[in-house]
Amino acid sequence: MSNDPERITIIAREFTAAALEFHRGKMAEKGYRMEGSITPRTFKMIEGMDAPKDLFEGEPLFAVTFVKKD
Repeated sequence: MSNDPERITIIAREFTAAALEFHRGKMAEKGYRMEGSITPRTFKMIEGMDAPKDLFEGEPLFAVTFVKKD
């Protein structure tokens, strides 16, 4: 059994950088496939009962998630 994570999410400022990571990172060779689409998202963090706080200064970034193949 591998110690590789089941899911890896890449965050990038540009769409192209996120899209190319599948090939650059040799994700298929490592047993991953892309899950869903590459879309701009904002990220927030919740700690305890506090209100969510913006990460990356609220800037929308492109995110792509790779998931281990079954």
